[in-house]
Amino acid sequence: MSDKHSNTEVPSNVEHVKIWDPALRLFHWALVIAVATAWGLGEFGPDVMTLHFYAGYAVCGLLAFRLIWGFVGPKTARFSHFIYGPNAVIKYLSTIARREPSYWPGHNPLGAFAAFALLAILIAQAVTGLVSDPDDYVNVGPLASYVGYDMSVLANRLHHILSKAVMIIVVLHVAAILFYKIWKRENLVTPMITGWKLVKKRLTS
Repeated sequence: MSDKHSNTEVPSNVEHVKIWDPALRLFHWALVIAVATAWGLGEFGPDVMTLHFYAGYAVCGLLAFRLIWGFVGPKTARFSHFIYGPNAVIKYLSTIARREPSYWPGHNPLGAFAAFALLAILIAQAVTGLVSDPDDYVNVGPLASYVGYDMSVLANRLHHILSKAVMIIVVLHVAAILFYKIWKRENLVTPMITGWKLVKKRLTS
C-alpha cells in the first residue's frame, strides 16, 4: 500500500480515513488568516486599529463556533475525542523520537495539549481585547466601559503580553509540523486540507 499524497510505502495495517470534517477544516484556515491579520494590523498602530478590531471580531466569531463544534460536531472534532490523561501523554512522549509516523486518528496527546492551549490563549486574547483601554482615547475596546478604567488598562497590558504568547505557540506549532514532516515522515498539513489521514486500522473502531 502506498500513500496517495506522498507516494511512499505504508504498513498494511494502515488505511486512509476521513478525519477532519469540512467545517473544522474551514475553521482552521480561517482562524490562521484572522489571527495573522489581527496580529499584523495590531503592530501598525492607531491608523489601522479599526481593521484590527474587525479581524478580532472575526477571531471571536470563529472561537465561538469552535467551542460549539467541540460539543456538537463530528467525533474527531469534539473535545471529548482528544482529552488525554497523563499516562497517555507520557506513553506518547516515549515514542516521539522514533523516526516513523504515528498514524494517530486525530490530535495526538501533544497536539491535543497544544490545541487546548492555543484555544485558551486566543479566548483570553479576545476577551482582553474587547475590554482593553490603551489610555489613548482612540483604540478603546468596545466593552471597556463595562469593566472600569483600571481593569481595562490591565486588560490592555495582558492583551499585549498574550499576543507574544500566541506567536510563541504558533511558532512551536509550525516547528512541530516540520518535525513530523522531516523526522517522523508524517504529513500533518494535507489532512487539514483534504480531511483524509493515514491511521492505524486498529485505532479507527
